[in-house]
Amino acid sequence: MIPATDDAIGDLVRPVLAELGYDLEDVSAPAGGKRDLRILVDRDGGASLDDLADVSRELGTVLDASDVLGDTPYDLEVSTPGIGRPLTAPRHWRRARGRTVTVRLAGGDTVTGRIAGSDDTSATLLHNDKGRFTTTDIPLSGVEKAKLEVEFTRPGPAELRACGLDDDEIERRRRPAE
Repeated sequence: MIPATDDAIGDLVRPVLAELGYDLEDVSAPAGGKRDLRILVDRDGGASLDDLADVSRELGTVLDASDVLGDTPYDLEVSTPGIGRPLTAPRHWRRARGRTVTVRLAGGDTVTGRIAGSDDTSATLLHNDKGRFTTTDIPLSGVEKAKLEVEFTRPGPAELRACGLDDDEIERRRRPAE
């Protein structure tokens, strides 16, 4: 039996995920006994439960055909990162456009705002002060920690439009969860 490592599993599943249009965000494969193998994936536009079930079937087939897990039984869980996940890569910022984030900058300052845009080196945060919008540009290299915030009120269409979201995305975000 070859002992599985997170890196070996990641190397095995990464090409399959790329072909399906997903990025591998994390692998967690505890050693010993029956394993609960957790694979976190993400893609632009998110993923539904049906999408994740399809990914799980594909990954299960690949994992079963390899010897990376040896003969040890495992339970595979495929999911997307949760709302409180840290933003650590430019793609995380891009995918979170229109969401509120709290950022701790190198030096200790903290800034909270709605992600209005980003590229590989910086992000723009939108601030809404009673309908008056201002922005703050922050270099990603100066971010010590960034975390999406749970929002209990939906932002208005004008605020989401100011973040560059189109009408379809605004409507989707303003609909109650089903």
